[in-house]
Amino acid sequence: MILSRRIRVLLAVATAMVLLTSCQGAFPADSQGTLERAREGVLRVGVSENPPWTVVAPDGTVSGSEVELVTDYAESIDAAVEWVPAGESTLAAMMREGQLDVVVGGLASDVPWTSEIATTRPYTTTTGPDGREVRIVLGVRPGENALMIDIERFLAERGGEL
Repeated sequence: MILSRRIRVLLAVATAMVLLTSCQGAFPADSQGTLERAREGVLRVGVSENPPWTVVAPDGTVSGSEVELVTDYAESIDAAVEWVPAGESTLAAMMREGQLDVVVGGLASDVPWTSEIATTRPYTTTTGPDGREVRIVLGVRPGENALMIDIERFLAERGGEL
């Protein structure tokens, strides 16, 4: 009886090991392969004007602290950045359609587009116009877990509040 119980336990462990080792790819994974596509390629970033985080000039050039942050991140994965300036609701729709990888614009952690945009953990805080603390996040395409983790790792290395 004891032998058969041990055999069952060993079989269960062996089965679990086979299932875990037979999985294709590494965890976490991107459902659309965004990090892999962007690496040594192009990172598509929606940018909504919100100084000092993001500034969009009339000629379409962008600047600001989050623009610099994302530019540095893109350099860390050898990617060029394609900036797409628009309002937050337009960017959320573009993210939902898979046209963007990241959205910036001094986004607060309580953005209303959580079904279209996944957010990083807050990487800094600021004071809102009402005097309350606002936690600032970056928006990432939902389901792109490898990209999310890579960005959060980058933010943590930069001294973010993660």
